[in-house]
Amino acid sequence: MSKVMEGVRVLEVAQFTFVPAAGAILADWGADVIKVEHPVRGDTQRGFVNMGGFALDPDRHPLIEHPNRGKRSVGIDVSTPGGQEVLYEIAKTADVFLTNYLPAQRQRNKFDVEHIRTANPNIIYARGSAYGDKGAERDTGGFDGTAFWTRSGVGHALTPEELGGALPQGIPAFGDSIGGMNIAGGISAALFHRERTGEALEIDVSLLSTAWWAAGASVTQGMETGETMRSLMPGATASVNPFMANYQTSDGGTINLCIVSPTGYIRDTFAHLGLPELADDPRFSDVLPLIENAEAGVELIAEAIRSKSFEYWRRHLKTMKGQWAPFQSLVDLGTDEQAIANDMIVEVEGADGKPFKVVRGPVQFNHEPLQTTRAPQASEHTELVLMEIGLEWDRIEELKDAGAIA
Repeated sequence: MSKVMEGVRVLEVAQFTFVPAAGAILADWGADVIKVEHPVRGDTQRGFVNMGGFALDPDRHPLIEHPNRGKRSVGIDVSTPGGQEVLYEIAKTADVFLTNYLPAQRQRNKFDVEHIRTANPNIIYARGSAYGDKGAERDTGGFDGTAFWTRSGVGHALTPEELGGALPQGIPAFGDSIGGMNIAGGISAALFHRERTGEALEIDVSLLSTAWWAAGASVTQGMETGETMRSLMPGATASVNPFMANYQTSDGGTINLCIVSPTGYIRDTFAHLGLPELADDPRFSDVLPLIENAEAGVELIAEAIRSKSFEYWRRHLKTMKGQWAPFQSLVDLGTDEQAIANDMIVEVEGADGKPFKVVRGPVQFNHEPLQTTRAPQASEHTELVLMEIGLEWDRIEELKDAGAIA
């Protein structure tokens, strides 16, 4: 397996998913990621007992495994002078410092950029935040559900106006994981820049900026016109293109047609839908009349797809030239042949010794499957890491006795 970050050490002082997800990606790529956790409590997220309403097994914990696989955990109480000394000793050996603590906490516990740079002037300092590290709200905390989904406009855009209320975010840590990938990309660029110029940069990524980038084309359209886009209510509706809509099958499944540009696809699409005669119908035989008669086209296509089962269409449309997809659940993806063929699922040994499946990061190198390990137990590698950086055993015992480390 190509380890493009081999030899890079990342010191992570972060909790929850947003910033730790960046550390997980860097660990996937071969970096040595040292996760600092409180010596008693660990990462607060370890104590979460449910996710999206589902009970969690503490030994098989998705909210720990997903953003922390492949790391080593060191228990340090960074609020103590002894703990801060240890943090600086590790920082001297690191290439990147990664955190999502608020400015006041970073200052109080002396791991803001000036403190870490005093220990290591060449370290890249990466911050993740809810709303950015500048402005009046730099001290305001936030989560995926507030900054990424609610305030950003993403939740509003995905809520059909007819619902009369706000659509809840259905995927915990959704923006967190996307934002983590953004941070990992920024760190990669900063490492490249330091290699070329010798300059160590500061990096900032917020959940708000992550959402706005993901919705960038629509945000730009809104700023240009003052109009906002909204999702439509379920059902076969298409404003301008009947080849772009969701259609229900006879057994309640959904097939999404997404042929953005119908040119060259009209005859083949109608043939696969069991409506070959429509390719010669002047209402639908070319792109302009197809658009002008979208409502009539939707009705005919909806009737055709409604006549057969979801599984029939899944098999039958595989030879269609135009773009389409079965409307799947997140559970369905776990058995998706294409996802499996592209190594999107990785199996690690769980904390209980049993196999545990996690999702790999979206970047692959040389088509190689990912090799990684489970997320560490809290403070699992404290002694090992501290001995690696040169602390004597007597000093480690002193720090333990003082409660500075686990």
